Amino acid sequence: MFYIRYLMDFEDKPAGRLSSTRRLPGITAVGIFLFFGATMSALAGATLIWQRIPPDRVWELNPRAYRLLSPHGSTVGPLFLLLSTTMVAAGIGWFRARYWGWVLAVAIVTLQILGDLVNLLRGDFVRGSIGFAIGSALLMYLLSSKIRGFFATPQSTSP
Repeated sequence: MFYIRYLMDFEDKPAGRLSSTRRLPGITAVGIFLFFGATMSALAGATLIWQRIPPDRVWELNPRAYRLLSPHGSTVGPLFLLLSTTMVAAGIGWFRARYWGWVLAVAIVTLQILGDLVNLLRGDFVRGSIGFAIGSALLMYLLSSKIRGFFATPQSTSP
């Protein structure tokens, strides 16, 4: 939590952005979501690469996914670690109110929605539809004018 607080107070933000961050609780929630997703992706990647380690028990929450992914652990595991790294970068950019952090967050959520849509079309109606609905609502929030404006790149004043 200290690290998140440090990122929110980072000095190189344009004037006025810090107070705006504190007025939008959704900014903090999305940033925490990005770091939580990074942690879960790193855990998934590590347990797929190095199977039969103590954290492997986390797969009891989703045994179907583990059955599908574990045979391909050496291929899929590094992809989860890459996703984790991307989500950490997005979280840092998000809390620093950087435009690229917003772009990464939108890209991550969009890919998640596409994955949920694929699950829905493959017959996993409950997970696919719930994930699609939640992801779509989050994407609509990220694309709202208030959030887009918060992350807008500063306009140059030169002609």
